[in-house]
Amino acid sequence: MTLSYQRPDHPAEPSSPAALHTPADPARWPDVARLPRASRMRTAIARRIVHHALAGLPLAVHLHGAEAATIGIGGPRMDIRDPAAFYHRIGAGGLIGFGESYMAGEWDAPDLVAVLTVLAGHAHRLLPESLQRLRRAFVSRHPSAQRNTPEGSRDNIRRHYDLSNDLFALFLDDTMTYSSAVFRALPADRAALPAAQRHKIDLLLDAAEVGPGTRLLEIGTGWGELAVRAAERGAHVHSVTLSEEQQELARSKVDAAGHADAVTVELCDYRHVQGTYDAVVSVEMIEAVGVEFWPDYFRTLDRLLVPGGRVALQAITMAHDRLLATKDTHTWIHKYIFPGGVIPSLEAVESICSRMTDLRPVRADAYGPHYAETLRLWREAFAEHAREVDALGFDETFRRMWTFYLAYSEAGFRSGYLDVRQIVLSRTGRGARASGAAADAVAGATGSDGGS
Repeated sequence: MTLSYQRPDHPAEPSSPAALHTPADPARWPDVARLPRASRMRTAIARRIVHHALAGLPLAVHLHGAEAATIGIGGPRMDIRDPAAFYHRIGAGGLIGFGESYMAGEWDAPDLVAVLTVLAGHAHRLLPESLQRLRRAFVSRHPSAQRNTPEGSRDNIRRHYDLSNDLFALFLDDTMTYSSAVFRALPADRAALPAAQRHKIDLLLDAAEVGPGTRLLEIGTGWGELAVRAAERGAHVHSVTLSEEQQELARSKVDAAGHADAVTVELCDYRHVQGTYDAVVSVEMIEAVGVEFWPDYFRTLDRLLVPGGRVALQAITMAHDRLLATKDTHTWIHKYIFPGGVIPSLEAVESICSRMTDLRPVRADAYGPHYAETLRLWREAFAEHAREVDALGFDETFRRMWTFYLAYSEAGFRSGYLDVRQIVLSRTGRGARASGAAADAVAGATGSDGGS
């Protein structure tokens, strides 16, 4: 089952922010409202794995009910209110079950980010070597329906970005920029977020050498801030998106800024873009491309860019060994937040470009702590607007899901499991295609010989 969240035609009155753990609506959230099927053996194995993993971590895990106990060596508090349901869900669905158990209110934490940061920082050792062979029994592969074909990509993008412009406006800043900011100083407060988002955009435009007369392609429009800022420099901008909600708001923003003659915002898959461009900028869009289509993505950039032109990408990245270990795994994030998404490694990007295109890396600047701060500010704003989220027709289970997503992501960056980079590529124009055993091995390991 994958998420297809439908708001009711007549939203209920906002629930009190103090009301916790209202049972999930089985029509909206069937896999949260009901426990999945799992054998006693799977549940028993899950219990063993959970106890082994948590016992050596710097956490204070309180088990409630008949199994009342505290495990862990001390640290952020985690309350497992229904241990039987918690083990059952993990036995049935692994980490998907872990997230669904939070959505169901079966476990909680006073400081959710702190708990998830500990778990992310110890991800490599949560499963002992003696049980590693059981990992495949607790994970599933990506559903074929989430493949990022042109048709699949449209559906995947719309399921996230077309939820509601009003929803995103509740926790984003006035620039409506849904990607990592780059702050002048850390830690940051919310008042600094708009300037930090514009600073991030300026760094990318500078790296792509965007100025008067530049023919700029933007892959992934967002809500239009980058396109407007590029037009203010005198660039001619062609921005493409698969989100109708984003296209509508971005066009309004461009018109309001007086740049309608300089900016075109088109509903178009990146594979179908035609023309020639001096520069390409794409902000946190490669994560939605999918491993098997990374060659298509970079070959498209190569085809559209003039010799000597530059590409500036902002991309969430992970270590290459983690990419290889998780690239085929269907996760809670895929099921509920970003269907079809895969986070690349810097090594995979560089290898595919070297092996299959004329694009060569110029530099890659890392800003992981800045993303952690960005996510914290979003999460706090989302929590402050709980009643407004309810008024839009999103229920408490949705709010717990979104809170978990923002906290889970923040923890990834705070632990170092994830990073975010501004990657600059230049097109050589030599027509060369590098090869070699190392590039072949990376390409093969990431499934990057294909694409369609």
